[in-house]
Amino acid sequence: MAAFEAEFAQFCGAPAAVGVSNGTDALRFAYMAMGVRPGDEIITVPNTFIATTEAITQAGGTIRFVDVRPGTLTMDPAAFEAAIGKRTVGVVPVHLYGQPADLDPIGTIARAHRLWMVEDAAQAHGAEYRGRPVGAIGDLAGFSFYPGKNLGACGEGGAVTGRDLERLAAIRRLREHGQSQKYYHDIEGYNGRLDSLQAAFLRIKLHLLGGWNDGRRRAAQLYREALRDVAEIELPTEAPYAKHVYHLFVIQADRRDQLQAHLSKRKIGTGLHYPLPLHLQKAYESFGLAKGAFPIAEASAESILSLPMYPDLDEASVDRVASAIREFYRG
Repeated sequence: MAAFEAEFAQFCGAPAAVGVSNGTDALRFAYMAMGVRPGDEIITVPNTFIATTEAITQAGGTIRFVDVRPGTLTMDPAAFEAAIGKRTVGVVPVHLYGQPADLDPIGTIARAHRLWMVEDAAQAHGAEYRGRPVGAIGDLAGFSFYPGKNLGACGEGGAVTGRDLERLAAIRRLREHGQSQKYYHDIEGYNGRLDSLQAAFLRIKLHLLGGWNDGRRRAAQLYREALRDVAEIELPTEAPYAKHVYHLFVIQADRRDQLQAHLSKRKIGTGLHYPLPLHLQKAYESFGLAKGAFPIAEASAESILSLPMYPDLDEASVDRVASAIREFYRG
């Protein structure tokens, strides 16, 4: 495991990495290492997988949602700044679908208010922000190695990277039952280690990741060319500051549900990431946030559609998907 941790840290441009059992533990341990206490408020977005937020609650914190920007669907820095309150201690920008959030303004605001920043990089292995790899820009960053990710294990896995060696050392203790050395426990911790067999698989795959990400970017460009004349859909925005690694290729489509059903009939698989924003989920109904609280995130949830995306996706396959989309809208 140590060899993979060293190589993944180098890949992310970080001084160190800590392998953990899954992406949720990566975030939970990161929040705990940042010193979250009951009542501490952490700001993030509602259009993400619940792991981003359940880890906040499990670490003892309180969730505060803010809306996203149209186009990228990543955190709106102005909304973040407006949401900062007396109990706010940190911010968690989500690198959605493989594209980094706009980290410079978010980081500037965070520093001005003495807040920490943890990157949720679960979908963004190899993505770059202004030429810098994600994973070493915030104080810490959480990655998932779930099998479907750009860098996927053969089972569960995760890692925390970052610039703060003291916090990373705390995460090592947390993942090992609070041990500073075997059978000597400084704190109560967790059984949260990355399995060595998974680390071995990941170490091999890490050396292939750059080529796989290039393949995803080529496939994304094929989609852009094939779908550029379909006015009823909005293609994903790649921000000028970002190198998007297209964990998912997500369009926004008129009559999304009908289009999805049409593609299914044509034996074309699609997905919804994510169909209901977190603030409208039953799990968070106690927040009292009604529809309309975060209009951009909510509107996108009604129109997003993830098209087939993988490194070896070829032109013929993209043309087949594009033809089926065009058939739906043109009749």
